[in-house]
Amino acid sequence: MQRIHDCYRPVAERKNDFHEVERRLSVGEISPQTKRCLSCGVPFCHGFGCPLGNLIPEQNRSVSRGDFRKAYDLLSVNSDFPEFTARVCPALCESCCAHQLDEESVMIRQSEKLIIETAFANGWVLPRPPASENGKKAAVIGAGPAGLSAAVTLRRRGWAVTVYEKSHDIGGLLRYGIPNFKLDKSVITRRRKILEAEGIIFRTDTEVGVDVSAEYLKRTSDAIVIAIGTPAARDLGIPGRHLSGIHLALEFLGGQNRFLTGETTVNPINAKDKRVLVIGGGDTGSDCVGTAIRYGAESVTQIEIMPKPPTTRSPSTPWPLWPYEMRTSSSHLEGCERRWSLNSLRFLGKDRITGVEVESVDWDFTADGKPVRFTPRASSKETIEADLVLLAMGFTGVPSDHPIVRQLALSQTPRTTLVSRPESNIYCVGDCQSGASLVVRALASGRSLPSLS
Repeated sequence: MQRIHDCYRPVAERKNDFHEVERRLSVGEISPQTKRCLSCGVPFCHGFGCPLGNLIPEQNRSVSRGDFRKAYDLLSVNSDFPEFTARVCPALCESCCAHQLDEESVMIRQSEKLIIETAFANGWVLPRPPASENGKKAAVIGAGPAGLSAAVTLRRRGWAVTVYEKSHDIGGLLRYGIPNFKLDKSVITRRRKILEAEGIIFRTDTEVGVDVSAEYLKRTSDAIVIAIGTPAARDLGIPGRHLSGIHLALEFLGGQNRFLTGETTVNPINAKDKRVLVIGGGDTGSDCVGTAIRYGAESVTQIEIMPKPPTTRSPSTPWPLWPYEMRTSSSHLEGCERRWSLNSLRFLGKDRITGVEVESVDWDFTADGKPVRFTPRASSKETIEADLVLLAMGFTGVPSDHPIVRQLALSQTPRTTLVSRPESNIYCVGDCQSGASLVVRALASGRSLPSLS
């Protein structure tokens, strides 16, 4: 039996709304998939693939038997927010599923989604306050995945936890980066109510270092956990960057999410009837593509300086490694031109962007197929016309002049990530400590806090 590939609502339907694009797979569809898992001899998905260490074979065995209560109990051992990872995780576990050696991997993420949504529907997801209080206070700075995970971890150890968040609501990039059509924000709100019932206090619209000093938190807390992500997005400093109509991806995505949830009444960057160019080929770029399509863009083009990946796993990333290969998102399937090996040279226009001059590049590869360097191709310059350009090229770290860095005298690595100070009970978790990565790794980082003194 192979995987189910029809997991989405019809394109003609979904591209006209912001509801989640994935349809809910039934027990009848998922159960045969979980039974495929039972023939595995060595579960690389658990020990090698999942940063959280989820008990995947055991969960799937319970689902195959129809015992969803046990499946949920097993899932809850290592995963505090499975409703998030079941929607936005790229499923590292599936890339190292043993079935990939001779067929397609088991649908682990979809099984997890069925487990957690069944648990919510049956009222099994309840607050889990600590059995006793330890009398100590912890301040968590940042309510993204890492901060929420750290808050839960400390609270269940008996700490009194207050989470400070500069935005209007919790979630970080889950709320203000990932589009509603991948993660409906009611899912985050549902979890917030549970966390508050556990005793976690949220102070939103509060920027540490500005509205409340980091020194004050140090004086009034027994421990501080910093989970501010990587606030600095990678920009593109080529001629013409000053032109109107060029925006960082999160300016676009965050603005749409705030508009859709009623946090703001004005749509700040509207793609309607515009020729949209997305520079950057990753997941954030894909999210820009899907959002622009839903706002009625005239056309959407996504370009990437890297070469077009191979259609199947590259020899440079043998199983069970995360494969370097071509990936097509649900947004790409909705109508988008994709191009690779294009280097952006300059933005064109007088006051507002009208296009981008690009040139093709040729890549050199290692013997096993890994791209290592490029050279411009002669006489390959061209202009891509655009009325709106979105820069989705990743994140670079934490600025050295960030108020939290200054006020807590934090050290930084050469990559501008933050270094914990365990001697002072100051810990950095998530992207601000590791560099930009995945939601599931941020959650795992938040759970990895040592037993604070």
